[in-house]
Amino acid sequence: MTSPRERILERLLVKPGSAAELADRDTASPGGPDLDGLDKDQLKERASEALAKGIVELSDAQELLWASDTYALLVVLQALDAAGKDSTIEHVMSGVNPQGVHVVSFRQPSAEELDHNFLWRISRALPERGRIGIFNRSHYEEVVALRVHPEWLDAQRLPPGDRDEPFWEQRYEDINAFERHVARSGTKIVKLFLNVSKDVQKKRFYARLDTPGKEWKFNAADVTERALWDDYMSAFEKALTATSTPWAPWYVIPADHKSLTQALVALVLIETLKSLDLRWPEVSAEDHAANLAARERLDAEA
Repeated sequence: MTSPRERILERLLVKPGSAAELADRDTASPGGPDLDGLDKDQLKERASEALAKGIVELSDAQELLWASDTYALLVVLQALDAAGKDSTIEHVMSGVNPQGVHVVSFRQPSAEELDHNFLWRISRALPERGRIGIFNRSHYEEVVALRVHPEWLDAQRLPPGDRDEPFWEQRYEDINAFERHVARSGTKIVKLFLNVSKDVQKKRFYARLDTPGKEWKFNAADVTERALWDDYMSAFEKALTATSTPWAPWYVIPADHKSLTQALVALVLIETLKSLDLRWPEVSAEDHAANLAARERLDAEA
């Protein structure tokens, strides 16, 4: 019999080999008997309680990851604008040791980066063993934003060829092969798509414009990209379907309610770390004897 956590994770997962079906996913709740029937306030209260517990669990799991120094965790965050990526990172990671977490935001490539393959800068930013790395946007911009704006590919000075469906399929293949290599080398990859509705995005844009001290977060270009909503959702649908794999799965996180989004992200990360079956480092007999001797010296001081 599956637990409530397992049932929620199953609903969020894009099963490898299956379509992402973003259009059929609820942006307000993952649904199911554990959450159906709750109104907005009840859902927020339940989510806030779950997040508080999740922050503690994640802190413990991150300490074990750091101590074991065997694996790294790479969290890939993708979403449309105003889906809550920054606030999710802020709240979910609020309890972990900042020394063990590294956040990278990939923006427009530099001239040096454009002189390399599209995965070069991604590879350089991978987390060290024992650490959690978070990509706030990632290599998936190469098969989402650039698919919506294929003219942006010109800056990469690629060899001649059509930018048709086989071109994008090759990029999916490259990403899957890259992520498989990274996973085999000890970095556990989990990919999260924050699935916000168009109506909620609009409300959040207005909130940035109307709230004192928040206008700096608004970018007029985001409204231009909003006009391409269907194109972006189509690109995400294709990318998630093609690249959700057993070694680097995609989870679609409802993003209309930030507290729920954050609680669900924490849940995915906790269960992912648990799946590594980490163990505390063992102390050798020699070190244990030295520790006992040191303890005796401390006792003598008392």
